[in-house]
Amino acid sequence: MKIAVMGTGYVGLVAGTCFAELGNHVTCIDVNQDKIDKLKEGIIPIYEPGLDTLVKRNVAQNRLHFTTQAPDAIRDAKVVFIAVGTPQSHDGSADLKYVCAVAETIGEYLTVEDAIVVCKSTVPIGTNERVRSIVAERSKVAFHIVSNPEFLKEGAAIQDFMKPDRIVVGSESDHAVAVMDSLYGPLVRTGAPIIHMDVASAEMTKYAANSMLATRISFMNEIANLCSAVGADVSQVRRGMGTDRRIGKHFLFPGVGYGGSCFPKDVRALRKTARAYGAGMRILDSVDEVNEAQKMRIVTQVVSRYGDDLSNMHFGIWGLAFKAQTDDMREAPSLVIINALLERGATVSAFDPQARETAHEELGESIQYANNVYDAAEGADALLVVTDWAEFRHPDMDRVLGLMKESPSLFDGRNLYDPEGMRAKGFAYYSIGRGANPTK
Repeated sequence: MKIAVMGTGYVGLVAGTCFAELGNHVTCIDVNQDKIDKLKEGIIPIYEPGLDTLVKRNVAQNRLHFTTQAPDAIRDAKVVFIAVGTPQSHDGSADLKYVCAVAETIGEYLTVEDAIVVCKSTVPIGTNERVRSIVAERSKVAFHIVSNPEFLKEGAAIQDFMKPDRIVVGSESDHAVAVMDSLYGPLVRTGAPIIHMDVASAEMTKYAANSMLATRISFMNEIANLCSAVGADVSQVRRGMGTDRRIGKHFLFPGVGYGGSCFPKDVRALRKTARAYGAGMRILDSVDEVNEAQKMRIVTQVVSRYGDDLSNMHFGIWGLAFKAQTDDMREAPSLVIINALLERGATVSAFDPQARETAHEELGESIQYANNVYDAAEGADALLVVTDWAEFRHPDMDRVLGLMKESPSLFDGRNLYDPEGMRAKGFAYYSIGRGANPTK
C-alpha cells in the first residue's frame, strides 16, 4: 500500500518507518530540508531505541522515502497520515495551525479516488471534522476521514507500534475501516483488538487514556508525600495496591513529576476543551497542579537541608531527559529543578546518557555537562537523581562518595537505592515517600 506521512516528528517518523517495515511503500514529508537531508543519510533527529536500524534498513530496501515535496507524495497515496505537532497554546489549548496547514496541502494534491486521510496527531474533539471541511474545500476526489490516535511510549515506541495493546480506528466510513483493518492486520494476529468507533470517541480516547495515566502518577506522588509525613514507605504501599486486580501495578511509581510531549499538554488541552463545553474537569485541574508542585519537591528537600541560599554550593544531577530511553526535554522536571538551584546561587554539573544536546538547547552554558555519572558527582555537596536510566541503578557508590565533598547528601528522586544502605555508606539520604527524611 502506498502511504504518505505528513510530518517527521516523533509520531510520524516512528509510524512511517514501522509501516514500511510491514512492507508498505511509505513517503515521509517534512518542510524542514535539513531534517530531510539528514534522514536520507540515516541521521535520526530523535533518540528512540531501534529506530535508526529500521530507518536504514527500509531506506536501503526502497520502501521508505523522505522528501520536502508534498505534492508528489500525496498524489499516489492511498492513505495519507497527518502526524504534525499540536503544541500547547498560551491558554492551554492545542495549537492546530500545523494540522490545518497540512490539511490544505492534502486537499490540494489528493488524486486517488476514495483515499483515506488519517489524523494521527493528538487533536481536540472536533478537529477531524475541521480537517474534513478543509480537505473537501480543495479536493477534486472523494476521500474518507479517520481518527487513529497513537499510543506510543517514548523509549519503547517500536515495541508499542509493532505489538500494540489495541488500535483505535474512528470513522463513519465502511470503506475506510476496511482499509485501516487491512493496513494494521499484520499487527493484530496475536489477538490485540482493532477497536472501531466514531470519530469523536476516538479523539476523546487518546486524551482520556493519557489523562488517566497522568492522574495515577499525580495520585501516587500525593500518597508518597503523605507517606513521608506519617513515616510510611510508599514502596510497600505501592506493592499492596498494585496486587489489587482492579488497580494493577502500572504507573504507581512516585517521583519528581511527569513531563514529556504528551501528558502535560494533553491534560491541559482536555481541561480547556471541557471548559469550552461548560463541563468542569476538577480532577484534572488537581492532577496538573500536583504535578507542577511535585517537580519542586526535591528542591524543597534541598532547601530543608541547606537553606534557601545555595551560594558556594555545587550540585550533581543524574538525568536530564523527562524519562529514560529518550532525549526529550519537553516539560522535563530537571529543567524546573536545575533552574531553581541556579536561582538560589548554586552551580550544577549534570549527566544524561542521551539528552546532553537537547538539554544544551534549553539550558545553554548555565550548567556544566558531565561525561559520566562520576564526573557529575565530583566535588558536589549533593547529588540529585532525576531520571531513572538503567546505568544509574548500580554505580559504584563508594567511588561516588569519595568524589563528593565531606558529608554529602543524596536526593533520590526516583527511589532507586536502599535507604539504609546509602545511609550506612555515609550519605544523608532523601527519597520520595519512603519514610521520614533527615532534617539536616
